[in-house]
Amino acid sequence: MELRHLRYFVAVAEEGSLTLAAGKKLHTAQPSLSRQIRDLEYEVGVPLMSRSVHGIELTAAGLAFLDHARLALTQADAASAAARRAAQPDKPTFAMGFQTGHEMNWLPRAMHVLGNNLTNIHVTVSSDYSPNLAEALARGRLDLAFLRAEPGYDLAYHVVDRELLIVLMPRDHRLAARKGVSPHDFVGEILIGGANKASTLRIITEDYLRRSGLDIKPDHGVDNMAMAISLVASTRGLALMPAYAKNLLPRSVVSRPLKGAAPTIDLVVGYHKANTSAILRTFLTTNRVPSFANAIAVARPIPLKAPVIKSTGVIRQSLKICPPAVRASAQQIVALPPLERRQFPS
Repeated sequence: MELRHLRYFVAVAEEGSLTLAAGKKLHTAQPSLSRQIRDLEYEVGVPLMSRSVHGIELTAAGLAFLDHARLALTQADAASAAARRAAQPDKPTFAMGFQTGHEMNWLPRAMHVLGNNLTNIHVTVSSDYSPNLAEALARGRLDLAFLRAEPGYDLAYHVVDRELLIVLMPRDHRLAARKGVSPHDFVGEILIGGANKASTLRIITEDYLRRSGLDIKPDHGVDNMAMAISLVASTRGLALMPAYAKNLLPRSVVSRPLKGAAPTIDLVVGYHKANTSAILRTFLTTNRVPSFANAIAVARPIPLKAPVIKSTGVIRQSLKICPPAVRASAQQIVALPPLERRQFPS
C-alpha cells in the first residue's frame, strides 16, 4: 500500500465518482484510477466501495478506512513539511508594533523600507496602545514600534509624522453643523481627553487649552482611542484626539477640525537603544534616501506577501465599535504570543 493509493481513495470518496475524481482532482485517466482502487481493495482484503449507476458509495469498511486514510495523509504532509523546515536555517525574527489604528497607513511603508530583507526574515506584527508598545520595546518583546514618545523609558525615537488634533462629537451634536470648532466652543460641554496613561496627549491638550485662555480640564480621561469614541457616543461629549481617529469612527460619531492653529502630536518610531538586532540596524540606516525618517515618510506602500509576514495579532475587543470596513482591515493584523525576552547588553 502506498500513499498514492490513499490519495486516490480519498479523492474518489469525496467526489462520489471515479470520473470526477480522475478529471477534477487527480488529472489521470479513469481506467488507471479504477485499477489503483482495485489494487487498494486487494491489499486491504475487503471491498471499500460499491459501484452503481448512481456513482460510488462507500461500504461500511470504506467508511472506517476513510478516516484513517485522511489522518495518514495529514501526518505524511506534516512529516514532509517538518523535514523541509529542518533542512533550512532558522530565519531571524523582526517584531514590529503599531499603535492601534496606525497599522493601515504605516505597515506597508515599514515593509517597503525592509525591502529585499523580507525574503530572509520572519516579520511579526502586533497592534496595541502606545504605553503598552513602549513597555514591550523596553522589555525586548518588540524590536520597533510606531507609537507616541512615551516618557519614562530608555528608548530612542524618530519623528515620522505630526498629526493635527481634531474634535470628535456625536453626529447630531449642535457643533456638527459647523465646518470648524474654536476652543471657546468647549465651554459648557463635556470634554474628553487623555488620561495619565495617555500622558503625551493629555499634556498637549492641557497646553492647548491654557494657550487658548481657557481654564478648563477634561471631565473624563481615556487611555486609548476606542474608549474616547465610546465616551463621545455615550456622554454626548467632545474629545480632542489625533486625526487618525477619523479611520475608526462609527456612524454615530463625526469629527470636525479645530479653527486656527491646531495643536499637533508626534507619531514616532521607537526602539530600545541597546537592541543589537542586525535587522533593526538595517532598518534605521537604510541608504535609499538621506534619512530614516524620510525613508518612512516617502516609502510607497507595497502589497504584503502573506508567506513572508508571519503575522498574528489581536485587534482588541474595544475595536468592535469601529465601522465594518475598518474592522475587517484591522483584523488582518494580529498580536503574537509574547516573544521570548531578548537579552540586551546593559
